Amino acid sequence: MNKLKIYCTSVVYRKILDKLPEYLTPLGVGEGQFPKHWLDEKNGENIVERNTFYGEHSGIYWVWKNQLKEFDADDWIGFCHYRKFWLNEEFTKKQKFSFDNLYANLLKNENNIFLNNDAILVQPIIYSNKNLFQDFQDTHKSNILEKSLNFLEINQKKKFQAHLNANKLYGLNMFITKVKHFEHYCENVFPWLDECYNYCEKNNLLKDYNIRLPSFLSERFVSYWFSQFDKKVTLSYVRLGNFFLSDRVNSIINPLKLPFSMHMYPTLHKY
Repeated sequence: MNKLKIYCTSVVYRKILDKLPEYLTPLGVGEGQFPKHWLDEKNGENIVERNTFYGEHSGIYWVWKNQLKEFDADDWIGFCHYRKFWLNEEFTKKQKFSFDNLYANLLKNENNIFLNNDAILVQPIIYSNKNLFQDFQDTHKSNILEKSLNFLEINQKKKFQAHLNANKLYGLNMFITKVKHFEHYCENVFPWLDECYNYCEKNNLLKDYNIRLPSFLSERFVSYWFSQFDKKVTLSYVRLGNFFLSDRVNSIINPLKLPFSMHMYPTLHKY
């Protein structure tokens, strides 16, 4: 297959990220200090000052502006977080009796999923009694998602609106796609996200839990944008607990490689 690189964003140094498969590259985001062997969004063209508001998308912006010369158009590029990693298949239930370790179940670059697809998303959350507009309103007590439609050209607006009127969310700002599609996505999302940020700032919406409103908005845009692809698939992911993330534990062993560590994973949501 073509080259695969997944950037794993983190606002703090985590030793576990030094123990991941080679294609997973730690990317420090925000104003924190990171070791020299990590990528750091403060180096190069960046919007680090907006990380507080944009979350993962300040790192996505940095990759767009600083890393693409390393890739060919059909190479694969993706994103995950310091405690959320892609798994190698789609699971429908917890692995309660698994003897396997988590490391062996992380996404592998030889997975056949890369052969005939253009985009990979996390398993969707499917809401049983509300659409994405209603869920956003319930969570954030704001109509900014509806307002954000006005920052798109009319055709894009109609398609995004149709997605939000449905009940399926490919969440977490996690996606894997070909570099040529990644560039097109960035060219569209960042002008829109800047408009959203400016509106939120002007209307004093960026406070308390909603300080990351632009990031929550971008999560819906990721879900919309890549769900349009005809050749798309979904994979499960794992959300690690404190034991796996502990720097003390990771100084001694790689907890991802412990037997039975696939127990009770992947992370599944039911609504």
